[in-house]
Amino acid sequence: MRSLRSLSLSFTIAFALVAVVFVSVVAVRAGGTTVPLADDGVQAAATQKPAAPAAAASTDVVLRGRQLVISHACGECHGGGDDPSNKGWLMGLGVSEFAVDFKIGPPPCGIDPAAKGCLTTRPRNLTPDNETGLGRFTERQIFNALRFGLRPENTPDATITSSTPGQGNFPKIPHYLAPPMPWPAWRHMPDADLRAIAA
Repeated sequence: MRSLRSLSLSFTIAFALVAVVFVSVVAVRAGGTTVPLADDGVQAAATQKPAAPAAAASTDVVLRGRQLVISHACGECHGGGDDPSNKGWLMGLGVSEFAVDFKIGPPPCGIDPAAKGCLTTRPRNLTPDNETGLGRFTERQIFNALRFGLRPENTPDATITSSTPGQGNFPKIPHYLAPPMPWPAWRHMPDADLRAIAA
């Protein structure tokens, strides 16, 4: 019994260590990322006729979301780095670069790419593609994924008012995002920022 308890404790410590290292790397990378002030799409939009106020507000929200995605280094795992013009930007699964596998579990998981007995996760396609990306989910489901760490496909398209399972539209049996996704770092962002990312 004692060996099972120590194995469980070892796994918990290893898991926490891998999670902390991953979030630290993403945070350091995001802190050093520069965000371009304008890109070709923004410059092209600036030369066109002024849009209606609602369309302009929508464009501003989308551009703010893009800036947040770039500055938080989402492309480092999901593909394309911090340049939206890169091939396969945010397409996940190694489309633009080598395939990224995250090995979760006790050592040597997360250290040795050939480790056995690990949970393997891969970055998801974050593009608006309806088949392989996030296009089939509502902005509310994406918001709930970022705020509560819930998988969008298992999240209600409703405002969640509690983090207690089964209360306030929070799923009774929640299905969380895989540990490499640093949603705990995002959960305290302002609602407006999370909505801009989801837009």
